[in-house]
Amino acid sequence: MLRLSAFRTGPARLALALSTASLLASLPARAEPPKPAMPPETAAPGPQSAPSVGVDTLKPGKPAAKPYLSEAAAPDTVKILSPPPASHSPLENADRAAFNTTRGLKGSPRWDLAASDVAEGASAILDTYACVLGTKIDAARVPAVINLFERARLDIARGTKAPKLHYRRLRPFVGNDAPICVQRTQQLTDSFSYPSGHATQGWSYALMMAALVPEKTSAILARGRVYGESRIVCGVHWLTDVAAGRTNGAAIFAALMGSADFRADMDKARAELAKALDGKGPAPAEAICTRENDVLAAPALQF
Repeated sequence: MLRLSAFRTGPARLALALSTASLLASLPARAEPPKPAMPPETAAPGPQSAPSVGVDTLKPGKPAAKPYLSEAAAPDTVKILSPPPASHSPLENADRAAFNTTRGLKGSPRWDLAASDVAEGASAILDTYACVLGTKIDAARVPAVINLFERARLDIARGTKAPKLHYRRLRPFVGNDAPICVQRTQQLTDSFSYPSGHATQGWSYALMMAALVPEKTSAILARGRVYGESRIVCGVHWLTDVAAGRTNGAAIFAALMGSADFRADMDKARAELAKALDGKGPAPAEAICTRENDVLAAPALQF
């Protein structure tokens, strides 16, 4: 069992890395990954998961509104994040152990949830939290919420792009044919791995949603954690990519809170969301919520 929470402290990192020694001894010898050149496609068609942040999903092909933060106010996420693990280091070995062992989750309810968590963006986040909120919210009913999330997405995109291009870390599926929960594409391969854009966006949105519906804070943040861990289960990110994504998302949210425009839009969204949670909306599917609750109750990345 690998637990993402074990990466929160230095001693815990070393303890986890040492605990994987026996497993790593049985893994195939590590081959250096090729430079971004996509192997022949063998995966069946499936959902795409290359980040689309920076595009207005409500008006495809058109730029979204301007970011909340100016270049000067935006956090330097390259400076904030530590570099990804060095080659053959204990942390990189633990990353590889997590990737190899979570391939065994294919076909499980956890795999299915990870595949559904591929969806990202303002409208998708409402579906992500439907079980937590107890109702499905039509995006048309909450334009202020959608505007808040779509505009913040541009700040999230900028804060994710810089470290991705700086470190250019390859994704875990490059150079092997292990199963992943999405279609292998050149676009996904070239989008780089560190930090996870989905985890960054997911944690930023989780923090926003918790501030919008404070009475559901614990449940919202737990779901936001699982959303990020789904990227490890999917096989498209290393464990440390997701941990860095949470740090990245928290840094971007903190910077956003310094924007008067962002705070004003948060107030509008909070009032709007309170009206939408009037108990009159349709309930989410019971089977989906049962699956989600089972994952939330289990230790992180248990298989």
